[in-house]
Amino acid sequence: MRIAKSAIFVLFFAVGLSLAVAAPRPVAAASAVEIDAEVDAALTRFYEEVPAAKELAKKAKGILIFPSVIKAGFGVGGEYGEGALRIGGRSVAYYNTAAASIGFQIGAQSRAEVLMFMTEDALDRFQSSDGWEVGVDGSVALITVGVAGEIDTNTINDPVIGFIFGEQGLMANLSLEGAKITRMNKS
Repeated sequence: MRIAKSAIFVLFFAVGLSLAVAAPRPVAAASAVEIDAEVDAALTRFYEEVPAAKELAKKAKGILIFPSVIKAGFGVGGEYGEGALRIGGRSVAYYNTAAASIGFQIGAQSRAEVLMFMTEDALDRFQSSDGWEVGVDGSVALITVGVAGEIDTNTINDPVIGFIFGEQGLMANLSLEGAKITRMNKS
C-alpha cells in the first residue's frame, strides 16, 4: 500500500511538472519586433537547410513561420510557439500555435515550423478564420526533406504545405495535427 501511494504521488508530480513546463506564458509574449527578428533568422536557416524551399516560397501566396515551437510532455503534453504570417516578404499578422495531447509521450523538444499557403483560397480561409486548426479547418501536407535538402517542387500540388526543421531535444512525435493557430494582436 505504501508503494502505491508513493507511485501515485510521483505520477501526479510528474504530470504537474510537465503541465507547468508546457503551459503557454502570455506574460512573456514577444513583441512584433522580436518575432520578426526570430522569423528572419528561421527563414535564413530554413533556406540553408532546404534550398529547394526557396522555389516553393516564390510560388506561395503567404508563409506562416513559427521560429520556435516548444513541445513537452510526460503522459500529458503541450506545445506553444509564436510566429508571423508573411505576404510579399513582409509580416502582415502575428499568430500563436498551441496544442495539448494525452497518451504515451515523454520528453521535450524545440523545433521550427513553416506553413506555405500555395493558393489564394487557402490563404483567405486561414486569414478569415477565428482560430485555424490543422486537420480540421485545413489539411497540411507535411513535406519530408530528402538528402541535401532536396524536395520535388514539381509534384507538390497541395494548397497548404508544412515543414518541420531544426529539431532540438527528444520527442517522439513529428506532426502538426491538432495544433490550433490563433491570431495575436501585436504592434
